[in-house]
Amino acid sequence: MDAKKIAELDRNSVLHPFTQLKDYATGKAGAPTIVEGGSGIKIRDAEGREYIDGFAGLYCVNVGYGRTEVADAISRQAHKLAYYHTYAAHTTEELAVLSDRLVKMAPGNMSKVFYGLSGSDANETQAKLVWYYNNLRGFPKKKKIIARERGYHGCSVVSGSMTGMSFYHDYMDLPVSGILRTGVPHHYWGAQEGETELQFSERRAQELEQLILREGPDTVGAFIAEPVLGTGGITPPPEGYWAAIQTVLAKYDVLLIADEVITAFGRTGAMFGSEKYGIQPDLITVAKGLTSAYAPLSACLVGQKVYEVMEAGAEKVSAFSHGYTYSGHPISVAAANAVLDIVERENIPQNAATTGEYFQTQLRESFKGHPYIGEVRGVGLMAAIEFVADPATKRRFDPALKVGARVSKAARDRNLIARAMPHGDILGFAPPLTLTRAEVDEIVDITRQAIGQVTEELAKELAVA
Repeated sequence: MDAKKIAELDRNSVLHPFTQLKDYATGKAGAPTIVEGGSGIKIRDAEGREYIDGFAGLYCVNVGYGRTEVADAISRQAHKLAYYHTYAAHTTEELAVLSDRLVKMAPGNMSKVFYGLSGSDANETQAKLVWYYNNLRGFPKKKKIIARERGYHGCSVVSGSMTGMSFYHDYMDLPVSGILRTGVPHHYWGAQEGETELQFSERRAQELEQLILREGPDTVGAFIAEPVLGTGGITPPPEGYWAAIQTVLAKYDVLLIADEVITAFGRTGAMFGSEKYGIQPDLITVAKGLTSAYAPLSACLVGQKVYEVMEAGAEKVSAFSHGYTYSGHPISVAAANAVLDIVERENIPQNAATTGEYFQTQLRESFKGHPYIGEVRGVGLMAAIEFVADPATKRRFDPALKVGARVSKAARDRNLIARAMPHGDILGFAPPLTLTRAEVDEIVDITRQAIGQVTEELAKELAVA
């Protein structure tokens, strides 16, 4: 089928996520990008044009495109057993192996694994686990969940409510009740005059404690957070943040849910972001890199402290009444084991650490002193460049100028996919973790060209204004 026909069918029948519906339906937004193939860090469209995927899909194709060993594992499992459910203690060899593997490799004292298909449904499950745990313990009011401003935890009802960005809520009747919000740990924008990172982290912890006391510790069940802020701006935590936060949570018996959907399996340069930052979670959410998106799969890792209460309550409540048709799907689980084989064999986290350090250095050196760049930040193989009208005063650009989006488009015109992040004028990067230094140089060079183009345009526009 030719590209024109595919585009016509698509425009007439697909409801695309995060797409301006009218512009797409009327053709104003242009034709869809028809993705036909991929290899390594690149994808290829229907016209044969190749792009460097500087965002690994949506932070997820960690081992790169075209890994035939993963495709082979999927094929073998599909031929052997394409599907069976996991209800009432049904299992498969691949499921048992993967679960044992995850429990042993995860930080904290993990005990069991529950499976879904996306980070959204996994965080929805985590909320139910918090409520279930506290009901079984005899704390029926201890149900509120604290999430952070600019945190991202999904798009379903409760996970979407935990997400701290208003455009995920608008016209969707979100957030639902029982979700509380605390401050974003971004020193660049949130620090007071002269406040060090340690002082800022302590203030954020004090604000969290004040929130818990204001709501009543007997009503607060959990705190959910990404080790590194992802969609909210690709923002590593400031110095001392996680130590200060965990002290408060322990003081008030509040569970810690580490949302590792983006950070698990090497993205930060450690196998888990929690390891990188000394986090000891009670519950861990993983997805994306678990299968490198070769098949849909998410998982909730349940800590021993939580599981012991669940098991002890079994005689009272009988069966654990939660599950999905596709929980522990054999094909997805086989893909996960194949991907984790690659992650371990090729030491993917180490490459993310060493190549990531080179990437961070090249970005910082390339844009040091740039008249429109306020901050270059990141860790491992996730990075962001934030644009401001005046770095000295941190004055933002007029949103109508759409600076971040323009730089993203200029990069794409040069065959690099880098993401315009939603909170400010930010260009984000999260390439496959197989990235090489030569590929870093190519990405940075294209980024330099794209920023140069938009800088020249802005200089002319602002001079006229």
